[in-house]
Amino acid sequence: MGNAFPFTNLMTEEDKKKVHEASMKMLSEVGMLYHHPKAREIVASHGVRVEGETAYWTEEQIMEWVGKAPEKFTIYARNPEHNIEVGGETVNIAPGYGMPTIIERDGSGRPGTMQDYVNFVKMFHANPDFHTNGSLMIQPDDVDVHTSNMCMLYASLMGSDKGQLLVGEGGTKDFEAMMRALAATVGGEEYLRSHPCANTIIDVITPLAFAENMTEALITFAEWGQATAISSCAMAGTTAPVSAIGPIVYTNAEVLSTIALAQMINPGVPVLYGSQSPQADMGSGQIAGGAPESALMYIYAQEMARYYHLPFRGGGAITDSKTVDTQSGYESMMTLMACYMAKTNYMIHSAGVMNGYVTTSYDKIMQDFEIIRYVKRFFEVPLRVDEETIPMEEILDCGHDGEFLTADSTFDMCRDVVAPQVGSRGAVSDINAQVYKKLDAYYDKLLDTYYANAPEVDDSVREQVKDILCEAGTDRATLDRIDEMLATRGNLA
Repeated sequence: MGNAFPFTNLMTEEDKKKVHEASMKMLSEVGMLYHHPKAREIVASHGVRVEGETAYWTEEQIMEWVGKAPEKFTIYARNPEHNIEVGGETVNIAPGYGMPTIIERDGSGRPGTMQDYVNFVKMFHANPDFHTNGSLMIQPDDVDVHTSNMCMLYASLMGSDKGQLLVGEGGTKDFEAMMRALAATVGGEEYLRSHPCANTIIDVITPLAFAENMTEALITFAEWGQATAISSCAMAGTTAPVSAIGPIVYTNAEVLSTIALAQMINPGVPVLYGSQSPQADMGSGQIAGGAPESALMYIYAQEMARYYHLPFRGGGAITDSKTVDTQSGYESMMTLMACYMAKTNYMIHSAGVMNGYVTTSYDKIMQDFEIIRYVKRFFEVPLRVDEETIPMEEILDCGHDGEFLTADSTFDMCRDVVAPQVGSRGAVSDINAQVYKKLDAYYDKLLDTYYANAPEVDDSVREQVKDILCEAGTDRATLDRIDEMLATRGNLA
């Protein structure tokens, strides 16, 4: 269905070739700067010319190693009902990532907490549109920052049996502990190494650099056979040329060279060609993730991913708004629609992102849940023309003075019509209070759904995971506290 929308094919084959050639020229003449010596060692051992901290790739080297990456793969969940196929024209959505601050309804901000994180785990588990849970949905301020990634992993593993989006922050010790903890929940290390059960974001630094901690994350995930969404955030007008295609040239060079590095570590390991490249606001220089140009870049980037036969990660429901308002609605709807039109295979930031990726809120997550339902209805329900959708006998009986409100066909099909969870239709007695009443009711409904379907984790597995994470430095009392949070309702403040 994606290519049935003609404006998604915005790049000709000649356009893509020009982007490719420009990217190859950048990699051969400017090169990629690798801050971690291990990255330089890996590429040099495979024949790439390295001078100082910079590696100079040839087109032949890039294409040889990128060609080893799979075009499609599966991410396996603990509950097989949540397995997802990544690649082709499949669209999969995942939570927002990286926000440190919660915005309250009065516009004030506060640091996120572990209780917020646990509440978010429950909300995403309760939403049937999501088959992925976890990640850095909020940076909890009340746990040790050095082990917060493992605390978040524990909450997600214990609170959800969906596929895991893992936090890509920390060092090799953290990542190894996270892999062993994940293995304990899915059936062992041998199974995990042959079945991708998790994905993480591997960020490249524009222009043309790759950080030490990202190198360690990439190496660990690749060695364990887990998926990585290798992503660039080249910003038009600040870290990349101001044109909407300028960041795509940087994205292409940075992502392809990092995919090649991943394949050198473990040929055939699943990767995604990722882009979160946005426009910069030319008045302030700040990120403009909700700009139309940013939405277009998702489409340009996915067309380049298809050019190389790679799965694509990008986009989501993005807004630059500081609160849940009109702007957050129209920008999030636009960016999510663009990602669905592009058939984005793995869409991180599908719910909860505001204000340049630095804030989130309960209400924004629920607003995005509503947007997702609307957009899915628009794209995923095929046109059907048959006797049921054209009830001719009822039409003829209706004549000039009949109605269809009480018709049999209406009773049979009325539940197929999407009804708003947080929006309103028809008469409303208290316009200003109505939206918050519906948001509160929706949150309660999500928690009811969660506790009716909460995953069970064997006590021996739970203790094994705790032991693994505590060996890596996590405080056991914090993990015990997370268990208590999972067991109690965690009502909306």
